[in-house]
Amino acid sequence: MDQYAGLDVSLEYTSVCIVDGSGRVLREAKVLSEPDALIGWFKDHGAPMARIGLEAGPLSQWLFADMEEAGLPVSLLETRYVRGALKAMTIKTDRKDAMSIAQLMRMGWFRPVHCKSLAAQEVRSLLTARKLLQSKRIDVEMSLRGVLRGFGLKVGVTTPRTFASRIRELTNSHDVLREIADAMLKVHEVMIKQCKNLENRIMRQSRNDKRVRLLMTTPGVGALTALTFVSAIDDVNRFSSSRMVGAHFGLTPRKYQSGETDVTGGISKVGDHGVRTALYEAANVILTRPVKSSELKSWAHGVAKRSGMKKAKVALARKLAVVLHKILKTGTAFSPTGSLRTASV
Repeated sequence: MDQYAGLDVSLEYTSVCIVDGSGRVLREAKVLSEPDALIGWFKDHGAPMARIGLEAGPLSQWLFADMEEAGLPVSLLETRYVRGALKAMTIKTDRKDAMSIAQLMRMGWFRPVHCKSLAAQEVRSLLTARKLLQSKRIDVEMSLRGVLRGFGLKVGVTTPRTFASRIRELTNSHDVLREIADAMLKVHEVMIKQCKNLENRIMRQSRNDKRVRLLMTTPGVGALTALTFVSAIDDVNRFSSSRMVGAHFGLTPRKYQSGETDVTGGISKVGDHGVRTALYEAANVILTRPVKSSELKSWAHGVAKRSGMKKAKVALARKLAVVLHKILKTGTAFSPTGSLRTASV
């Protein structure tokens, strides 16, 4: 009889449960959350597995890649599906989670997700680190403004170049505020410098990636948007149709139908938030700034007349997702008329 395994991964240990085709628990254990330890445990178990499932998470991609390379029939599971299935449990423990995941694998009630390549994970880490530094820099600036405002000192409008000098000017005659400002401005300066270093690295990577340069032929799509999209897609062939990409990134409407109730809501907002944001910003550029004549802009303006500018931007972001995936799949560049042409990038 076939055997199925479920893994509930934690930082130090992973709970493992094996069930047979009837759902009977055959074996349970706690194993170190290391690829070699898990691979060795399944080899020592002896019986081959029909399916092994683990929920997508911080350590899951690392474990999945090595276990798959070792020849184990492992699947990375969509987190929303697993959480939905486990929600009915009144008692939640790692052991029960592993048992439930094993049962999901036995019944086939799961949705596998793509495990990104190492290169795509590196790019995502770069983009995440840049965004983190950027947001913390803004936090420091807003905190400084708030501290000074309590003493009646208004910073006003500044630019990145004039912010530090304006703060020093305001705090020059106040010893305590000057000391606070000096400490925070030193951190602020380091954040600006390191963020710039990461941006330079991202720009170099964009210039060296043919796929990114292809996507940048599309109006409104810059290096950051293109690199974000490429790293999120990773393997272009995992989508059988380009039309699926908009839904994958949460840019299609929710639907609820039951009996006489039939409601179409806002976009689902599932999937990668960073990609969704990048596509929306690209759509905003196309609609609000001068760009080369394009059927994309004309189409979006038609949507705006019928449904408003906000919905037009979302609709254009969804269409951009489809167009960008098509560009990657065919290796062609975008043309101003809205069609694709053979690329020589």
